[in-house]
Amino acid sequence: MKNSTLISIGIVLLLAWTLVNSFFVVDQRQRAVMFRFGQLTEADFKPGLHVKLPVVQTVKTFDGRVLTLDNQTENFLTVEKKNVEVDYYVKWRIADSATYYRATTGQELVAMDRLASIVNRGLRDEFGSRTIQQAVSDERNDIMSALRQSVGSKVKDLGISIVDIRIKSINLPKTVSDSVYDRMRAERARVAADLRARGAEEGEKIRATADREAQVTLADAYKTAEQLKGEGDAKAADIYAKAYGQDPEFYRFYRTLNVYRDTMGAQGDVMVLQSDSPFFKLFKNGTP
Repeated sequence: MKNSTLISIGIVLLLAWTLVNSFFVVDQRQRAVMFRFGQLTEADFKPGLHVKLPVVQTVKTFDGRVLTLDNQTENFLTVEKKNVEVDYYVKWRIADSATYYRATTGQELVAMDRLASIVNRGLRDEFGSRTIQQAVSDERNDIMSALRQSVGSKVKDLGISIVDIRIKSINLPKTVSDSVYDRMRAERARVAADLRARGAEEGEKIRATADREAQVTLADAYKTAEQLKGEGDAKAADIYAKAYGQDPEFYRFYRTLNVYRDTMGAQGDVMVLQSDSPFFKLFKNGTP
């Protein structure tokens, strides 16, 4: 009885072990490959429950999420043979599980190391074709775009795909940074001086045009004023002539009064004339 009981228990345990090891679950965050006696036979299982043969078939899973390669600072030479210190990171994920396993034996550290080598070569080529000023100032986006294309085609042999590559910082060694910044400041000062000179030239043109237009306007206004004044004097003379023709005596009287008013209109005016002067004719005779 004891032996048969032990055998029964053994059989139950074996069946239970066989049943448990006949299934495996692939999480949606994982990638999986299957081996038969150590040989890769199947890859890229969909998430969920799957069946395998115990002992004969084994399964290995990898992280299928987006992974990050945060590389240490690397030095690269520019076209001027000057060093720049570049800090970058790469976002990547497994695209082909079978290729990934064959290239890296499924070891993430191996994949990281080979990916870093590929990216470093790409950065070396990009910085080697640019000056320090281009790399530091206005071509960083161009560098990252070109790098994504070149690296993306090369890492297919690793079974991975590049999600993004970003340059966090581009720093210059102390011996180089001062001279570069001085050159950049000098260039900006030159551009500023050129803009100021153009502005001053344009300002002089505007002022000259305004002065010329002001002189023309004043001349036209003076001309118009003189014309109007002449026309007014002519009309006044015509009116005086007509008035004189209608009543010469009254006109002479009126004109004489105007002379008196203009001559002695202000307080304190003093005139010394002879008593028989024509100026006093109106006072003596009562007629002009």
